[in-house]
Amino acid sequence: MRKVFTKLAFTVLSLGSVLTWAQKNDLGAWYMYFGNNKISKKLNWHNEVQYRNFDAIGDLEQLLIRTGIGYDLTENNNNVLLGYGFILSQPYVNGDKKENIEHRIFQQYITKQKFGRFNLQHRYRLEERFLEDDFRMRFRYMLGVNIPITQKEMLPKTLYASVYNEIFLHFNSPTFDRNRVYGALGYVINKNMRIEAGYMNQIQENRNRGQIQIGFYNNIPFTKN
Repeated sequence: MRKVFTKLAFTVLSLGSVLTWAQKNDLGAWYMYFGNNKISKKLNWHNEVQYRNFDAIGDLEQLLIRTGIGYDLTENNNNVLLGYGFILSQPYVNGDKKENIEHRIFQQYITKQKFGRFNLQHRYRLEERFLEDDFRMRFRYMLGVNIPITQKEMLPKTLYASVYNEIFLHFNSPTFDRNRVYGALGYVINKNMRIEAGYMNQIQENRNRGQIQIGFYNNIPFTKN
């Protein structure tokens, strides 16, 4: 455990210089927690909190909380999920900060594949978005890959690379909403926990902005099955 905490401390200290630089530039920072916990052999509970800042820390852009119940169509794969999201946004409008609240229902399907060291994940998500004075629907597709570096498999104490691309499409005009491209390094703490630190570039119709991202993943099961 000492080696694990030493590596984690080194990662945090290394990110400190990056975050200091982020405060001086047009670069946001997202701090994220993802939980995917088995509650039976087939069912899982998804729980997620994302704290998104305009800068390194302190200037809130968005707080996102998601939860849902998923079902594995095959053993530990081909998961369908029904979920709910609460989103508090605080954008700047003409120099002043505004506050918007969104309630979101979403349905998703995740399937996984493995080719050698490449661990692929496809995620298809449909969202019904209830904004304060509007209703919108959106489709999202994400292709993600995790590649172990220091071992051949995603085993405990493994350093790995993570990349993904995700596109967002509106059901109304304009169709294109945004595209996210992400790259990171991660560390597998144990079979149920890992961390990642990376960079995501978000491309919108009239905006292109980068985000530093730090994520913690928890898959501790609530059942022995």
